[in-house]
Amino acid sequence: MNRETRRSRMVQLYQTPEHDCAYLDERQARSLFVDPYRAKSMPLYEALIDQGFRRSGDMIYRPDCRDCKQCIPLRIPVEEFRPRRFQRRIWNRRQTAYQVTEQPAEFDPAHFELFQRYMRSRHPDGEMAATTEEGYQQFISSNWALSSSFAFYQDTKLIAVAVTDILQNGLSAVYTFFDPELERHSPGVFCLLWQIQECKRRRLPWLYLGYWVPDCRKMSYKSQYLPHEVFIDDEWVRVSKLK
Repeated sequence: MNRETRRSRMVQLYQTPEHDCAYLDERQARSLFVDPYRAKSMPLYEALIDQGFRRSGDMIYRPDCRDCKQCIPLRIPVEEFRPRRFQRRIWNRRQTAYQVTEQPAEFDPAHFELFQRYMRSRHPDGEMAATTEEGYQQFISSNWALSSSFAFYQDTKLIAVAVTDILQNGLSAVYTFFDPELERHSPGVFCLLWQIQECKRRRLPWLYLGYWVPDCRKMSYKSQYLPHEVFIDDEWVRVSKLK
């Protein structure tokens, strides 16, 4: 057990009050989050992400709902990943059409405008639909995380942005958003496949996808990437085929 793993087990955690679940109707949710006054670091974050935690801005959190275990951490072992037929089709059609640039996960007016259009189209009733410039910046970045915004272009047109944390043992897909008018071209699928390839290029073993929510249509797609591992009962469990 390394030093950061030992420290992660001694982190002071706080519990949020119950609130309406953002994923499942008529459910109540709550989370555990790391002491906001504690100094955070990438090694600590990496130790916690391997225990099912996630980052949103400066906050590190994990769902801790009273009667529901639907939010399941999921990661992909990139060297073993085998794309399904529809994923190969999307990749083959788009990999030469899109160009990708990398920049720090900081405020960019063009990225924010795309984020707003995506939210209005995909999550019009969600809390983030009215996110301000300041709120957007607080959401995608932090004072301690090593994070990049990968921007996808077709010629000069911005197609998608994948905000991604750069870990020692993988990439963590923080949030991806895209031009809602191009949804039929599956830019979200392409971005995820690209992140898998980027892990391979950097010789990183894992792509962390955050929480898989089986009963939520918008979050259930994550299980389509095989094989993958899910964090259940404090251990990572391999899943090699769809149930």
